[in-house]
Amino acid sequence: MKRKSDKEKRELFTAALQGKNIPILTLDNKWYRLMDAEAREDVKEIEEEMNELLKRQGRLNTESRDIKKLKKKLMSEIVTMVDEAGDHPTSAQTKKIEQHKKTIEESNVKLEEYEDELLDLPKQIDQLNIRLMLDTMEYCYALMQENTEQIQETAKWVTKIRIELKKRLIKKQELEQKNHAVYSYMHDLLGADIADMFDLEYNPEEQHPVMPKQEDSQKQEQGEKADKEDKRDKNE
Repeated sequence: MKRKSDKEKRELFTAALQGKNIPILTLDNKWYRLMDAEAREDVKEIEEEMNELLKRQGRLNTESRDIKKLKKKLMSEIVTMVDEAGDHPTSAQTKKIEQHKKTIEESNVKLEEYEDELLDLPKQIDQLNIRLMLDTMEYCYALMQENTEQIQETAKWVTKIRIELKKRLIKKQELEQKNHAVYSYMHDLLGADIADMFDLEYNPEEQHPVMPKQEDSQKQEQGEKADKEDKRDKNE
């Protein structure tokens, strides 16, 4: 199979991502299980930049909520101070009210800045996430290609071993049958004592017994019984 060029793969992967709702990879446990520390070395810069943007986004959201709470508190205090001051506020009351108003104005400016940045951050995060996803897809593609080659190589090895194993099993059976025949011949010709001389590493009594001793005794008894019956029939 012809391998795709890096450009072809990138274009193919980019097209495949169109319209896909991709989760933030650096927040996805499945991504970390797939991309171990070694695999993430090639995307370390993108990963770190992504995490910094996510942290920044989290800080801005937290600070925005805190500023809004502060604004609400200051406005409530201004209402209270105005009511207490009435038509003739003291200089201290006026000063405090003005300080509260100034803080509220500063808070509004900061909130506006935060809101602008919070509108832009998701775009930056999404762009980085797509880059990270493309690099992840390239890694997965290369990994699967490498694994496929090893799978095919292993499959060939297994097939070869199976054939060799089958041949060796047949050879083993042939050798065992030959040993059994030799032992049986020597046993029948010379007796068990002489045959036992061959039991150095091969034990036919355990591996290929010629005949169990119990069966020998039974057959011997049956033979003796048959001889007695034959003699009795002749005498009659």
